[in-house]
Amino acid sequence: MGIFRQEKNGYADAIQKGVAALDRFSGLTRGRGSREERLARLRQAIDGADAVVIGAGAGLSTSAGFVYNGERFERYFFDFHQKFGIRDMYSGGFYPFPDQETKWAWWARNIYFNRYVPAPKPVYDRLLAWVQGKEYFVITTNVDHQFQKAGFDKARLFYTQGDYGLFQSADGRVKRTYDNEEWVRRAMAAQRFLPDEQGIFQVPKDRCLSLRLPKELIPRCPDGSRATTNLRVDDTFVEDAGWQAAAARYADFLQRFAGKKVVFLELGVGSNTPVIVKYPFWAMTAENPGAVYACLNYGDAVCPREIESQSICLDGDIGEILDEIL
Repeated sequence: MGIFRQEKNGYADAIQKGVAALDRFSGLTRGRGSREERLARLRQAIDGADAVVIGAGAGLSTSAGFVYNGERFERYFFDFHQKFGIRDMYSGGFYPFPDQETKWAWWARNIYFNRYVPAPKPVYDRLLAWVQGKEYFVITTNVDHQFQKAGFDKARLFYTQGDYGLFQSADGRVKRTYDNEEWVRRAMAAQRFLPDEQGIFQVPKDRCLSLRLPKELIPRCPDGSRATTNLRVDDTFVEDAGWQAAAARYADFLQRFAGKKVVFLELGVGSNTPVIVKYPFWAMTAENPGAVYACLNYGDAVCPREIESQSICLDGDIGEILDEIL
């Protein structure tokens, strides 16, 4: 029967394959060779590959400057921090706000500054320059749309966990999503953010912002149902037609290059969702003697002992590693 079921859901099939293979791995290692040797092996592997499968996690966007805490958080969310004690953009998404007007003021900012502004650092652009002209496909748990903004081919992208730029019905029964950019920009203006010369919203000089939206700006779907973000937080997440098509394209890509020289390039995948990228990459590398598993990660670049000879582990900031490679 092979790896994939008839419906070609690359998401479900890869997860199943990765989980099933975990028992074959006995422990982790940080890999072999000096840093220079690992960089040279990775360059050679990419140059000689029939295909590159990029698996990206939050660490890639962090390297590109999308930091959810610290100075960047204080710059845009200082008032939410002062009033509610929220300390970072991630935890703020789970905060029990007192009303819908405040909740959606928060989400408008969160979506805008992590989806509709340019990445502070050109890490995605460098990655594209590296794989441009190769057969590549991207599977990512990131929801910030930065691959597309950098110019990656939309038909080669699979956003498994949703997109900050989409709304869906809160009950999940309507299997459609809706672009939210127009609403986000209206909601930012309603909070008194002002566009600069490039049209990017900034905090006004008097730092006087509104923590609440007008009631009429609380988002609704075209059918009148209550809207929510298209993010995989529970079983109401909508896998719309675009999501299904991307899952099928991912399955097709893996099947087309099965058994060939494939580099599974894992970038910044942490411990929150290893079952989507990391474990399937390990499993597919173990099954294919011609495959290479490359893990670029800050502080957690490891591989199973069983595929150490096929693996390249590089510890550090991904943007800096790409600079070294390029």
